[in-house]
Amino acid sequence: MTTWVLFFHLLAAAAWIGGSLLLFALGLLLRNKEAQTDVYKHLGPLYGYLESAWLLILWVTGLLLFFHYHLDTTIAATPGSALAMLITKKLIAVALLTLFTLLHMVIAWRTHQKRRTPLQHLLSRGSSLAIFGLNFFILWYAIALRNLL
Repeated sequence: MTTWVLFFHLLAAAAWIGGSLLLFALGLLLRNKEAQTDVYKHLGPLYGYLESAWLLILWVTGLLLFFHYHLDTTIAATPGSALAMLITKKLIAVALLTLFTLLHMVIAWRTHQKRRTPLQHLLSRGSSLAIFGLNFFILWYAIALRNLL
C-alpha cells in the first residue's frame, strides 16, 4: 500500500508544481495584458479545480505517509534531530502553502471576470509568488527527508 500512496503523492506533487510553474511562466512571459487576462480567464477556473484536487491528494497521501513512517513519534522522541527538523520545516512550509493557496483561491473566485481592488491585486500576486517559492522549499525538504528515510 505504501508504494501506491507514495506514487499518488509524487504524481500530485508533479501536477501541483508543474501547473504552478506553467501559470507563473505565463504571468511573466505574456506581456500583452489583454492576452494574459484572456488566458487566465479561461485557464484559471479549470486550474483552480484541478489544483484543489491535487492539493487534497497531497494532504491525504502526505498524512498517510507521515503516520506510516511514524514521523509523529520521531518528532516527539528526537525533537532536535536532523530528521525531526526537516519534518517540522516541511510541515510549516506545507501549512503556509495551504494558507496562501486558500487566500489566492478566495480572491480568484470572488473577483473572477471582475476588476480587482489594489489590495486584492496585491494579495493575489503576493500569494501567487509565495506559493511559487514555497513549492521549491517543500520539494527540497521532501528530497532531503526521503534521503534520511
